Amino acid sequence: MAQFLIVTDDVNDWRPYLPSDNMVTVHDYLEMGAFSDKSAMQVINLCRSYDYLSTGYYCSLMAEARGHRVIPRVMTINDLSQDRFFSLPQVGLDKLSDTLNEITMKLYFGYCDNPSLDKLARKIFERFTVPVLQVRLLKMAGKWQVDAIEPAAFQDLTEPEQDLFAKYLEVFSQKVWRLPKPSKRYRYEIAMLVDEHEKMPPSDKAALKLFTKSANRIGMDLVQISSHDLARLSEFDGLFIRSTTNISNFTYRFAKAAEQLGLVVMDDPESIMKCTNKVFLTELLNKHKVPVPKSLIFKASDKNWAENVISTIGLPIVLKVPDGAFSLGVVKVNDRETLLEQAAIIFEHSALILAQAFMPTDYDWRIGVLNRQPIYACRYFMSRGHWQIYQHHQSGRVSSGDFDCIDLKMVPQNIVDAAVKASNLIGAGLYGVDLKEIDGKAYVIEVNDNPSIDHGVEDLFLGDLVYDRVMTEFLRRIQLRGM
Repeated sequence: MAQFLIVTDDVNDWRPYLPSDNMVTVHDYLEMGAFSDKSAMQVINLCRSYDYLSTGYYCSLMAEARGHRVIPRVMTINDLSQDRFFSLPQVGLDKLSDTLNEITMKLYFGYCDNPSLDKLARKIFERFTVPVLQVRLLKMAGKWQVDAIEPAAFQDLTEPEQDLFAKYLEVFSQKVWRLPKPSKRYRYEIAMLVDEHEKMPPSDKAALKLFTKSANRIGMDLVQISSHDLARLSEFDGLFIRSTTNISNFTYRFAKAAEQLGLVVMDDPESIMKCTNKVFLTELLNKHKVPVPKSLIFKASDKNWAENVISTIGLPIVLKVPDGAFSLGVVKVNDRETLLEQAAIIFEHSALILAQAFMPTDYDWRIGVLNRQPIYACRYFMSRGHWQIYQHHQSGRVSSGDFDCIDLKMVPQNIVDAAVKASNLIGAGLYGVDLKEIDGKAYVIEVNDNPSIDHGVEDLFLGDLVYDRVMTEFLRRIQLRGM
């Protein structure tokens, strides 16, 4: 667990607060070589000014050069001076009095003293991770907008504000750096992001335990975190996302924040962006001549789009929502009337639709790829009486077909080659490539950045070796980062 350090301009800055051995002046911190031997250190930069080339700016810059994790980061400081387009979430603002047209508030480590603005404060802190922020909101045309976000000097806080600062510093530091020591010490710690309420998570509880055991065997600890723990990321060396990813949900925010902190991340934000949008993925695969089902991307304004889709693809046709997952947002249409009906529904949510040829098979291949190498192979059979692996019933129940997991050496080489080629276009992370095999030819259906790894399914052939390979890759990347 990392040690934390509070950096201020002057020792007198800390006079209103309890004495702390964790406080140093910025003069001492900036000494050449100071604290450079302590790589596992968290720094709270409380300098009065973060202006470009000020001592406060250099404090964050030096911290990053030493491998310390610091708030605010230099990138955040630069964003505060340049980012004028912060989209304000309206969470909680509708509960404010209709007579209000302006709000000025201070945020202390993402907390404020107004319960109705707690969620908003947390969102702002996730975007601008600064110890104390002064925020001004204006109500314009019935909608609240950010007028100003800027750092506030903790040295200028009033006595009531000092109480709030001390209170939330304690909350923040306890949450991030003063967790109980584990019974066994590990050299590295990885956060494993999960969603306990998710109905179809990428890994079941048994698999999560096996990932943890594998990490422990090679000297790492795997700590489960949830969507509310973004502020804890700086205590870890890596982030392993085991919750279904999407650009619009918390998983992308976590991946982006972890990447900015310098953590080893799976799935990295670029992979999430590329894989979760089927339109982007289809365009990418076509450009690089990776075999895919006959496809067409169309929009509502296209002239005679229905006739063009039918003549190009042929019936039946599969329509896909760009960011659908687990067969959600995927419909099969057998005639022109159904095509018009289903497309109209999808156009309510997406400007583009992906149409693909319907290619019926008894099963789909899934090739797991890690760091550009195949690591497992599964076959997923279609749900009984259905044309997809997953069948979503109106009752909310989800059923699926059978599966088997086999030796990669027994998989047709063209299936493996197509999977590796497709995943290499995305990156060097952990991917699951879905393919169909028709008349001896391989067709890539999609590349998943967050592939399912369940106990008794994807590990059925290799057993613990699947988990060992993933955790060993984390260890390799963490060690390379520290060289």
